[in-house]
Amino acid sequence: MKHSVLLSALFFIFQAAVFAQGNAVSAPSVADETAKVVASGTVPDEASRAAILGKLRDLYGAANVLDRLEVGGVVPPTNWTEYMTKILNPNLKQVRKGQMQVSGTQIAIRGNVSNEASRQQVVSELATALNPTYTVDNGLVVSGGGAQSVLDKTLSNRVVEFESGSATLTPAGRVILDEMAAAIKQVGTPKVQVIGHTDSSGNRLANVGLSLARANTVRAYLIDIGIPGESLSALGSGPDYPLTTNDSAEGRAKNRRIEFRLAN
Repeated sequence: MKHSVLLSALFFIFQAAVFAQGNAVSAPSVADETAKVVASGTVPDEASRAAILGKLRDLYGAANVLDRLEVGGVVPPTNWTEYMTKILNPNLKQVRKGQMQVSGTQIAIRGNVSNEASRQQVVSELATALNPTYTVDNGLVVSGGGAQSVLDKTLSNRVVEFESGSATLTPAGRVILDEMAAAIKQVGTPKVQVIGHTDSSGNRLANVGLSLARANTVRAYLIDIGIPGESLSALGSGPDYPLTTNDSAEGRAKNRRIEFRLAN
């Protein structure tokens, strides 16, 4: 079984017909040098084909890329090739046994990553490389063992909630933190970074301050319920690392989050 990251390229006016042909681009894992990158599907012109293959070859080595792309018969969105080469970035090599499908302006990514930080980084890089007309369906899953995995699985896809525009925890937010404290103790109380993130609404510097204030609130709450202060540090990233677009209420809600990352 190949260990691979798959990028599937479907761009067209006739989306359903092209999708039915199973258009895809796959990329190998770092751990499996014999795995191949299989690039298949229909691209609008020879320049697009050359650009996509060139990026894949740069990332994974020319010998690891299999070209099954066809040219012509589809009409891409504006600047489609430019965006496709932007999303073919080194962070994709963190994904194992995965698949990414591009259907016009809809992108779906699946596969395994080693920790939540990697999961967020991969999706954040995709979101920031694209314009707001693109949507990213994040199907990446944290796999493997270790303390980071325990923290990631405890938080899952939930968001620690605060009162609007403030660093005051909601009751639901405190419930999640109670569970996170238990998880931190379960793995031996390692050093953990509490990282706050916001959406992009409003002033960036104000958002950085708010994200730090929220991270400090989480740190203080965890200390109050028994986690040693020396085990916890607080950071504020503001709006700089979104998980998805900030152009919808749902997207902004996902981007306003607290991340728990083991410190090096």
